[in-house]
Amino acid sequence: MDKIKERLTQLNAVLQGLSLEESLAFVNENLEGKKVFSTSFGIEDQVLTHFLYPLKNDFSFFTLDTGRMFNETYEVFQKTQTKYKGLAIKTYLPNQQDIQEYIDSDGINGFYDSIESRKKCCFVRKVIPLRKALEGASVWVTGLRAEQSQNRESMAFLEWDEDNQLIKFNPLLSYTLEQLETLVNQNNIPLNSLYKKGYLSIGCAPCTRALAEGEDFRAGRWWWENGKKECGLHIHIANNN
Repeated sequence: MDKIKERLTQLNAVLQGLSLEESLAFVNENLEGKKVFSTSFGIEDQVLTHFLYPLKNDFSFFTLDTGRMFNETYEVFQKTQTKYKGLAIKTYLPNQQDIQEYIDSDGINGFYDSIESRKKCCFVRKVIPLRKALEGASVWVTGLRAEQSQNRESMAFLEWDEDNQLIKFNPLLSYTLEQLETLVNQNNIPLNSLYKKGYLSIGCAPCTRALAEGEDFRAGRWWWENGKKECGLHIHIANNN
């Protein structure tokens, strides 16, 4: 493990000075094993899809369909596959029996009742399917950015993900939202139509609302809760590499 972390420290030093295209190519060349990219079709993931598309033979693309997504998310999914010809995005769905058991015990919208119930729903609809999607992977590319939340400010480009036993790559770590919007406009990248309506972070429909002026990026997710809000997909431990 120490050797892996030392190796990541060395690679992170190089990544500091690279452009997005250069960093993706660098990781592709310097890290072995199966490489996967998870997209939820937000602005970050759409930008990454555009720049990973030329490397589609080296990276596998996947998405998690929780069964409670916005219709607008499916629309941008379709537009993305129309624009990027031949791009395969594998969809992982929650286990039907797990969903049935959750609804039987907590109710169809039980996630509003308590943080425990909400995390239970996220676990069934997101975490379990993610584990299946990451089976056999060595590198997981994400759209996480330091600007998104205080919990993500201490991330590195490359981190060891202990829970999933793989390397997590965050190529957009230092990008601002303004920079992403510039890339979208320059490259005519499809965006979720909810984005311009104030939905900067888009998850399940019952758990996402538009942001009010001045609110931070994650305020629209699970807005009825207080404190740090994560669904369990990205558990970050500061200085873990």
